[in-house]
Amino acid sequence: MAQLRETPLIQKHTELGALIAPFGGWNMPIQYEGIIAEHRWCRQKAALFDICHMGEFLYRGDIVSGGLDDVFTFSVAAIPVGRSKYGFLLNEQGGIIDDLIVFRLASDEAMIVVNAATAENDFKIISSRLKDPSLITDISAATGKLDIQGPLSRDILTSLFGSEIGTIPYFKFIKTDILGSEAIVSRTGYTGELGYEIFLPAAKVAELWNLIASDPGIKPAGLGARDLLRLEVGYSLYGNDLDETISPLEAGLEMFVNFDKDFVGKDALLRQKAAGGQRTRIAFRVGSRRSPRHHYEVWSGEEKAGTVTSGAFSPMLGCGIGLALADPKLAAIGTEITVRHENVSMAAVVCGLPFFDGGSLRN
Repeated sequence: MAQLRETPLIQKHTELGALIAPFGGWNMPIQYEGIIAEHRWCRQKAALFDICHMGEFLYRGDIVSGGLDDVFTFSVAAIPVGRSKYGFLLNEQGGIIDDLIVFRLASDEAMIVVNAATAENDFKIISSRLKDPSLITDISAATGKLDIQGPLSRDILTSLFGSEIGTIPYFKFIKTDILGSEAIVSRTGYTGELGYEIFLPAAKVAELWNLIASDPGIKPAGLGARDLLRLEVGYSLYGNDLDETISPLEAGLEMFVNFDKDFVGKDALLRQKAAGGQRTRIAFRVGSRRSPRHHYEVWSGEEKAGTVTSGAFSPMLGCGIGLALADPKLAAIGTEITVRHENVSMAAVVCGLPFFDGGSLRN
């Protein structure tokens, strides 16, 4: 069994009394004072997340002639410098190897940010699809990443690092000096709230954590709150809602696929579109406070018609919510379903996304 990796902040998490557990091959903080309390703090004020487990790759070279533009479901060459874009790395069958974000750092430079559990495999696959594998470097070990999310995040960061951060539009980023090192500050996140992601040298992460955490408006939050926050706004989680057997079409994420360009898996997706899918993502609300869970079954009458991929109790809605892969005949909003697991049975109704749309994301 492979040894679990640890971020540069593991000692800090231990000192704070965090519950630490394996996630994606890493020992990560799941919660500090409690998932609901941390969720509430992020929705109302600001939360600080250690996301140093994520993978980062640096590409330097011509985006088109080097082959990078054909690797993902979107065009890297079309991303303006200073912007980022979300999309997928697919296999030949159209399954999702990973969902990721590419940051266009310069005309001939891009940073690819990937999920922790898939990082090693992602790097091998991306490298193999380039004309020259030496153009890409895995900088994950040298890169630290902190996320500051919540309605007070802009005020906190501008008070610490200046007003320029406050001018960053959604899905744009700046390069700036933080603690004497070059850093990337991006207006992105995974919570549905106003927020920022900061990339800087791993050696500076602990110092930055301490500085940001000293503000009374912010508290640390673990991956438990992060998962609940993302589900409330309908964001997918790799390993639950996405994997190599699920296509972007089935996952309800076709908007992030550019069929006007070449990419591995395109032919399979076109065949799937022509044939019509056998399953699709649905979102549902439970008629009680009970929580659906990953792998619970979705039933339509007396027929099993799908499987829950993510589920939880939503503090913002006061009921259980979930995502599922199910028969397309259940996709219409208002369709009544039953969620079952062993002796558990929950009445639920298919709904639209996001579940919760009252966040500060676009503020």
